Amino acid sequence: MEKPSVTQRKRLKIRARRLTRRVLPFIASLFMATPLASPVASTTAAGMETKLPTPQAMQAAFFEQRLHDLYRDLQVEQQGLRYDVFEKAVTGYFNLKNDGKLNDKQLLTVVDFSLPSTEKRLWVLDLASKKVVFNTLVAHGHNSGENMATNFSNENESNMSSLGFYVTEAEYIGKHGRSLKLNGVDEGYNDNAMMRSVVMHGADYVSEEFIRQNGRLGRSLGCPALPMDQYAQIIDTVGNGTCLFLNGNDTTYSSKYLNPDVAQDVAMNTLLNTNS
Repeated sequence: MEKPSVTQRKRLKIRARRLTRRVLPFIASLFMATPLASPVASTTAAGMETKLPTPQAMQAAFFEQRLHDLYRDLQVEQQGLRYDVFEKAVTGYFNLKNDGKLNDKQLLTVVDFSLPSTEKRLWVLDLASKKVVFNTLVAHGHNSGENMATNFSNENESNMSSLGFYVTEAEYIGKHGRSLKLNGVDEGYNDNAMMRSVVMHGADYVSEEFIRQNGRLGRSLGCPALPMDQYAQIIDTVGNGTCLFLNGNDTTYSSKYLNPDVAQDVAMNTLLNTNS
């Protein structure tokens, strides 16, 4: 990546100072109104003097506020997407953006396998326009569980879903018709996805009718399978370099892409560039 010129750095610093002056009163009020684990005041000859938050704390608080605002604007809580899942997904999105792995569409697909298969647990989010593009059903792997997905694997022929962050690749025509390749980027959790042919595709067993007849969705061999009446539009929308996050109830899952410091830096730079 080409290093910014001295003039560009100066402009960024000026924007940062302007942004800091705008948000400082709000952030400071948050910190002064919220009890902290460590002392926030020191005794001086003049009495108690309140310490202002550090720039790092201000940035973290600003990022958290921005996430809450985005979550509210998208109105996904009403659709069942929990904030903690949303926060992880967006944090990973910004980390992948920082690594240059994503295109410029600003799309984020979230699948929450901690929800039952009878619920619409896939969301395609347009972070730029703050809109939900799709909210629909999605199947998990056959050996991951019945209605609830409780087991996950990165192993070939496990027939289980793999958790973590993916970057979408090109589509192709396979045994399921139009399908979308998925590149798993979480080492040890989903980086065998390409070898396992874990892809997005349509399936007849992903429908409200199947749920009515069986009490749950059908299950795949590990792919996030989609409804037949929506899969083509979803593939068209999210293909070629967007972020996909598969969440599930697995306390052992961890990812280098959940680095909050990187996410905060990228989010701040995005805001500065937007306001330039």
